[in-house]
Amino acid sequence: MTAFVLRRLIQAVIVMIAVAFIAFLLFQYVGDPVVFLLGQDAKPDQIREMRAALGLDRPFFVQFWHFLVNAAQGEFGLSLRQGAKVSRLIGERFPATLELALVAALLALLIGIPMGVYTALRRGSFMSQVFMTVSLLGVSLPTFLIGILLILVFAVTLGWFPSFGRGDTVQFGWWTSGLFKADGWHHIVLPAVTLAIFQLTLIMRLVRAEMLEVLRTDYIKFARARGLSNRAIHFGHALKNTLVPVMTITGLQLGGLIAFAIITESVFQWPGMGLLFIQAVTFADIPVMAAYLCLIALIFVVINLVVDLLYFVVDPRLRVGKAGGH
Repeated sequence: MTAFVLRRLIQAVIVMIAVAFIAFLLFQYVGDPVVFLLGQDAKPDQIREMRAALGLDRPFFVQFWHFLVNAAQGEFGLSLRQGAKVSRLIGERFPATLELALVAALLALLIGIPMGVYTALRRGSFMSQVFMTVSLLGVSLPTFLIGILLILVFAVTLGWFPSFGRGDTVQFGWWTSGLFKADGWHHIVLPAVTLAIFQLTLIMRLVRAEMLEVLRTDYIKFARARGLSNRAIHFGHALKNTLVPVMTITGLQLGGLIAFAIITESVFQWPGMGLLFIQAVTFADIPVMAAYLCLIALIFVVINLVVDLLYFVVDPRLRVGKAGGH
């Protein structure tokens, strides 16, 4: 177990160094921060002084080393557009994105798993065909189109939900949350559903495929021969073994929800990191872009590490293989 964790940690460090190098290259090849700070009319002396102050006159690998040290401390300099510390901007926006991703993931799990089980156990039923058709639409339609359609129907036509913003929030130190206010829940429904639909259909199809495969295995046939009830077989044996690979995919999808919430946040003007990143790309705000890239990579690495450890704990075959060499 210790060797397994150490290998994963070493892999995580290597991945983060590689991502940090890519983020560092943004400073080298995507515009000149000195020009953004001083403007086009800056004098050569001012440019030289600013480059020296920012450390841009140092050798390439010295700059990269300082970038790594600062990134490890969560420091990415000042935003070229807003003039504020990037770490503060990310800290202000991260709660909104995480909240949206968690609600979307919860919706995807609570709806996707039962739908997947139902379509596996009732393959020929009318509702099963309806669920499969809906899942096909969910996979095929782009996220921005789903969001626009939801706004058109539920915000403009019916007027049930607001079409933009986060609503009222509650402050807990540096953390803000809208989940403790009715208005916050009112605002999060449409963006969370928009973000959850693709993940929901993916989980539903994965659960269905895994469930059908597990139901054909020998131990399920043996359980039927012993006279166990369908409920005990389906939910006590089949579903339990189905959820092992589902857990792996779901964990990675949470990172995907955070990383790819950009489109949803843009459509609903949700004040999260995705919207901040879009604005940074528009204005070539390189420090914000680099910080976003590193943070998303860190989230993926941490989630992947946790999923690997959970998979190691849940699946006894891995422990037996490591311990006994079978």
